[in-house]
Amino acid sequence: MGIARGYIKYLDNDEMSKIHEGVLTILEDIGMKIEHPEAVELLRGIGCIVDDASCVVKFPRNVTENAINKMRKDFTLSSRDGLTTPMRYTEMYLSTKTKGTMHNFTANAGGFPTFVVDLDGKRRDATMQDVRDSIKLANALENIDLIGLPCSAQEVPYIMRPIIMTAELIKNTSKPGGIEAWTKEDIRYITQMGSAIRGGMDSLKKNPFLIGYGETRSPLSLDYNMCEIFMEYIKMGLPQSFDTMPCAGTTAPATSAGTLTLGLAETIFGLILGYAVDENALVSIELNPSLADMRTMIFPYSGADRIPLMAATNQMLREFYGRPGGCHAGKTDACFPGVQAGMEKALSSIMPILCGATGIGTLGQLEGGLVFSYVQLALDNEILGYIRRILRGFEVTDETIALDVIKDVGIGGNFIDHEHTAMNFRNEFYISDLLERFPWSAWDAQEVKGMEERAREKVKRILSEPNPDMLDDAMSKEIDTIVAVAEKEILK
Repeated sequence: MGIARGYIKYLDNDEMSKIHEGVLTILEDIGMKIEHPEAVELLRGIGCIVDDASCVVKFPRNVTENAINKMRKDFTLSSRDGLTTPMRYTEMYLSTKTKGTMHNFTANAGGFPTFVVDLDGKRRDATMQDVRDSIKLANALENIDLIGLPCSAQEVPYIMRPIIMTAELIKNTSKPGGIEAWTKEDIRYITQMGSAIRGGMDSLKKNPFLIGYGETRSPLSLDYNMCEIFMEYIKMGLPQSFDTMPCAGTTAPATSAGTLTLGLAETIFGLILGYAVDENALVSIELNPSLADMRTMIFPYSGADRIPLMAATNQMLREFYGRPGGCHAGKTDACFPGVQAGMEKALSSIMPILCGATGIGTLGQLEGGLVFSYVQLALDNEILGYIRRILRGFEVTDETIALDVIKDVGIGGNFIDHEHTAMNFRNEFYISDLLERFPWSAWDAQEVKGMEERAREKVKRILSEPNPDMLDDAMSKEIDTIVAVAEKEILK
């Protein structure tokens, strides 16, 4: 099979070891500030050194190494082989995946943006109708595998958004991904909905979905609320990932190596805490670093400087620490679909895959993740199809070499009307409904519209179609009942 093989590496073994040594030093000599008394006591109980006055916890090297080794073992247990868990922007894999390019990578449209760019090009607050339309669109696009939440309805009370948005995902898509939980209380209702769909809590634990995550506040801090969320998921027996987003030049050193080292220390801390809560916890580490734009101080989601940083991040997580998984990708800092967005989306999508990522997300976003765009999601779907075709390569067999066909057509012949062409072109050729391949004369016939306009027409066509039925009436009513109870209990 003529598929793309291997994967791109940025770090050699000595460099990875040097970064790991830096991780151990940070956790042992500097530590983490943890604003949660229960978490502090649990960490003290496994041998960590606690300064009660400052809430700073330091981690002896053996404690850190033990947690890393346990995660490595957990990810290769035969009882968990093949298990995947949608979390946040990708899937968490529990198996010994080949260290190479993942041709069957997953792509996630999600991320809770508060704004949309609608089909008229207007940037505005996202509404409940946008939530339903964006889910419907993502559900219909063939290269979108998971849906976190493309946008978040701003007319819904802030405190109720995670719960109500979870219900919308369940009722409107067959591709539910991870979901944001903003408080510990959210998790109870989200889990009730997941349990209802799976047929019970035991089944949800065996086949989890709609899972949130914990996240550090760089540099080296974990606030009370995020600690509550992370620990609550683990106490319920559900898998957890622990993320961090250090930004070089602002919340991390102004070097990629320093930012990567700091970020790894922050996320590996989550392993230690997770196992302190439950030694049988299923915990993954995540890292989403960037380098600050010194002109604007924003956290850029794309750029030629960030791609090698994300590549090295994937290599450390997968090759050194043994954690296969995905990353933030398919991003752009552009405010509208166009050349910049296309360039940044394509490169920030394919490079992590070539560097070993098992999935990418979150798609459909503009302006560094603040805005969801219907047109951009349709364009992202096209980019993903392009990448999948590139990675699939082509088969090399006696049949595909087609010597008998070449002999049959002969010198000076034409293959267009041969049966072999009709049998193979749909599988071999990349046929797009958005890409334009017209001669210059097509301008005069007004056949050339541009990919953005073709994408807009595609979105309109999908949204005009009837809504597919995802749940039966009884299940829909059960989900609605859980939301109604949550509203009564929370809004009071």
